[in-house]
Order: sequence, then structure tokens, then C-alpha cells
Amino acid sequence: MAGPDQKLKADAKKFLETHPEVKFVDAFLADLNGVLRGKRLPAKQALNVFDSGLRLPRSLIGVDVWGYDVMENGLVLETGDVDGLCFPAGSGLSPCSWSGGDAAQIMLMMGDEDGGPFSADPRQLLIDMKTRLAAIGLHPVAAMELEFYLLSKKTDELGRPLTPARNATNRRIGDARMYAMSELDNFSVFFSDLYAACEAQGLPLGAAIVEGGAGQFEVNLMHQTDIVAAADQAVMFRRTVNGVADKNGLIASFMAKPFGDTAGNGLHVHMSMLNDKGENVFAGDDDNGSEMLLQAIAGLLAAAPEAMIFLAPHLNSYRRFQDASHAPTSLTWGYENRTAAIRIPNDAPQNRRFEFRIAGADANPYLLMASLLGGVLHGIQNKLTPPPVTEGNAYEADAPKVPTAWDDATDAFENGKILAPLFGELFTRVFIALKRQEIQKANERVTDFEYDSYLQAF
Repeated sequence: MAGPDQKLKADAKKFLETHPEVKFVDAFLADLNGVLRGKRLPAKQALNVFDSGLRLPRSLIGVDVWGYDVMENGLVLETGDVDGLCFPAGSGLSPCSWSGGDAAQIMLMMGDEDGGPFSADPRQLLIDMKTRLAAIGLHPVAAMELEFYLLSKKTDELGRPLTPARNATNRRIGDARMYAMSELDNFSVFFSDLYAACEAQGLPLGAAIVEGGAGQFEVNLMHQTDIVAAADQAVMFRRTVNGVADKNGLIASFMAKPFGDTAGNGLHVHMSMLNDKGENVFAGDDDNGSEMLLQAIAGLLAAAPEAMIFLAPHLNSYRRFQDASHAPTSLTWGYENRTAAIRIPNDAPQNRRFEFRIAGADANPYLLMASLLGGVLHGIQNKLTPPPVTEGNAYEADAPKVPTAWDDATDAFENGKILAPLFGELFTRVFIALKRQEIQKANERVTDFEYDSYLQAF
């Protein structure tokens, strides 16, 4: 666990001196679901966090998606709900331009009370997996593509969005128009604000496109040679999209499947791998890539059933996996094949990489990346061979299917032989307890669909 970082403190001090309008600093960490939790501090107290850290209950890492304690995880009553010690992480203090200018933000990572690593923290887990790969001379390079909807703030009595967002002339954004420039024009103010807010934070955005649902977009984050930084940026990007959307009178949703009959939100990861010399070990003598690339693909496919609870962590996540939906339903791979779970894009040999397409936009970026590194490590260390390449429609392939049940995915990780041993007893215990509690609460809820269908049917 990193302690005080004097450079981050010096940069923060300079920022606050040059921005006297900043009155508050939001200090937060990502819990196991990727939900940001923390405190709002007076700006004059924020520098203390860089020296002595910020105390937050260790159990905060493992609360459920609604924010309730998970009593079965061993972090609450058994410990007296002891504090952990959180220090600034990532790029340190950065502006929140959507707040009106009076607030800034700091990302934290939790350690034990004595300052040592706390292995239930998802960011710490990713650091641990990165270290394992570095020990065998491998260094992942990654980029993420995140999809989201922009929605109206108008909702029905159950809190569901009634319509997709409307543009400045109040024209309803109707049927999806994939890649249509006019749809980007309709939201030009939002995107101008978004790119400006991300630039101010040092978040490296690439292209924005219109996706397959009405009011749905995808934005690419540029590749990073530090995979922890790549995950940090994805976390901060989601926060920024939500903040900028609210400023523009909209709701942004990274929910995996907000509408049953339109496209879901995915989170695609592009990853290559460098050796200690900075060479891409996935590059081969031809367009097929290296033997190590094939080993990595084999490991990813072998670990995918155990990783599914990180790729699709919520009840709604599993609604994405429908045939012909661009969400993969089979554990397949192929060259330039977007129907497969793993796609090898056409590119120059030095850029050889895989694109992992299973995860939803509701995934925790740290746990998504950690699970991918675990699969890659498993494949390379065991010199695995992948199944035959899939050509054409992978939805019709004779191949194992992607797990599509929330409780089955939880069982697969808990009982798995690949990822749980890598992630450790504490992380596994806390994460499984969290998912079990969420599954139980979901099973207790009677939906409006059930009332409509059955209340007076018999």
C-alpha cells in the first residue's frame, strides 16, 4: 500500500492556490461494485489527506449496491467495524468542472489501519495482478471503450426513464442511427462539456460514436501502458459523464440493459502485452499473431466462466446476452469478428492485441482488468492452446456458451480453480458475501411484471 505521495501533495497545493474558488474536495474510492463512496471535505482540510490519509470503515469496500452493510463478510461486527487508512491514488487532485467550479476531487485507495495493503480493495487487487505479470517480464497495455445512454430526467412512477433524451429543439431521438453525425450534433453541448471536463482531468478521450440504441453513445479511452491508470481513468470517466449529463439536464446510464428491446451497454477492452524491452509479445511473423497471443486467448476463454461475475456483476447484466445483439453468447474467438467473445483486430504487427467483448458497462473496471490478467496469466504459464478460430456468425458456433445466470456465475468464481486462488481468501470471502446478499434481496422483490401478469389472472 502506498503511503504519502509528496509529488501529489505538491501538485494539489499548487492547484488549490491557483483555484481559490474551490471550496470543497470530494475524496472517494471505488467499492467492489465500482460505486464511488467517500466524503466531501472543506478544501482547506484536503491537503491533510496527502499526509495522514483519510479514515473510512474497511467494511465500506464490501457494502452492497444499495449501500447496506454485508454482515457475512467478516469486516463489520467481527472487527468492530474498524477503519482502514486511505491515501490519494491515481493522478491526485483534479477539477470537477460540472460542479460549477467550487469543487475538486481525489481518488483514494484503501489500506489496512497500519498502512499495509488491504487485499479486498479492487484497485489493490489489480495492482497485485499487474505485479504477478511483471514478475515474469510481462506488462499489459490496455484501452477501454465504454457505452452509455443519455436519457431524459422524466420517469414513470417506478423511476424508469419514459423516453430517450430530447435534443435542444425538443425533437425525440427516435430509432437508433448508428454512427450518424447528426445525432452527435444533437448533443454537441454535452460532448463539448464532456471533452473539456476530461481534458482538465487529464483523461485521454478518443473518438465518440453513436451506438445501436436511441440516445446511446460510445467513447474510447486511449491506450495506457499502466493498466491501473487505465482502470482509474475508466472510473473517473464514468463519474465525469454522470456529472456532465446532470449539468445538461440529462441522465447518463451505464446500466447493462436499460431497455429490454434495444442495445445494451458494453465495456470492451483492448489489450496487448510488452516484455521488459518494450516489445509487443503478441506480435508474430504474420497477421495471426504470436504463440503467446494464442496462449493468452486460451487462458481468457478457460477463465471466462469464473470471471463472469466480474464481467456481468448484477442481475440486469445478464439481459445483454442475446443472439444477434453484439453481446457475445459463446466462448469463441476470431480475427476481425465482432460476434465472438474475443476479437483480434486487423492492425500492424506492432499493434497486435485482443479485444475482449463480454463485459458490460456496469462492470467494475478494476475487477474486469484483474480477471483478464488472471486469465492471460493462466494461459501463458500453462502454455494453453485455444479452440479453433471461429469464422462467420459466432452466435451459431458449436462452442461453450457464456454463463447467463447471476447465481451460477457467483458459484463459478467461488468454486473455481483459476481466479479465486489468485485473488486470495479475503477478497473472495468479501466479494462472495456481497453478491449472495444482493442475490437474496433481488429474489425477495416482486416485480411490476409479475403483478401485471398474475395478480388477477386466475
